[in-house]
Amino acid sequence: MKMASFKEIISTLPRRKGWKDSNNDLFLYQGFWCSSFFIEGVMSAQQNFQSQPSDIVICTAPKTGTTWLKSLTFAIVTRTTFDDSTSPLLTNLSHDCVPFLEVDLAQSSTNRDPKNPLLATHVPYSSLPKSIIDSSCKIVYICRNPKDAFVSLYHFIARRLVFKDMKPLALEEAFELYCQGVSSYGPYWDHVLGFWKASLDRPDKILFLKYEEMMEDTVVYCCIR
Repeated sequence: MKMASFKEIISTLPRRKGWKDSNNDLFLYQGFWCSSFFIEGVMSAQQNFQSQPSDIVICTAPKTGTTWLKSLTFAIVTRTTFDDSTSPLLTNLSHDCVPFLEVDLAQSSTNRDPKNPLLATHVPYSSLPKSIIDSSCKIVYICRNPKDAFVSLYHFIARRLVFKDMKPLALEEAFELYCQGVSSYGPYWDHVLGFWKASLDRPDKILFLKYEEMMEDTVVYCCIR
């Protein structure tokens, strides 16, 4: 399926006002809301991405500890490759060290560092590429108190809009949309429950973490696995 046909499919999906502006509406695809750009990436990844048994997929809803989890897993996986003075995390964001499925790997799964098994995504469990669900690769998921996730998401979007001289949605309006499930990769609870239920069925494949528990004992989680 070509990208043009992706756009045609997206144009037929249910559509709601986004949190930013009319040019960034959210569309309902396979039960979750997302911008057209990322939906195209998800569609392409579902068709093209081929998971490897050695892959470790970092899965998160937005603003639930993604950056932290990427940093932790990258540091753990590469601890025999780099030391405290040579780690790429000293000069790069964790997002630069871990490719994003919907963007960096949407067209092909071959453009990867063979020494780095990590990749990340915000895609709900039920919409992951079939090769990820069916393969023996590992998934690490983190959830966070939805109140904190909402506040973090709201301020993240508001800060970005300030630089564009745009006014974000009122906090109350954004909160109402969030509660309705209309947020990037939402509904939030559906996102969490999808991975939670999958982790119960496949505990050998999916490690389900809680942001608040990790914050209570960071030393333990910095050293696990």
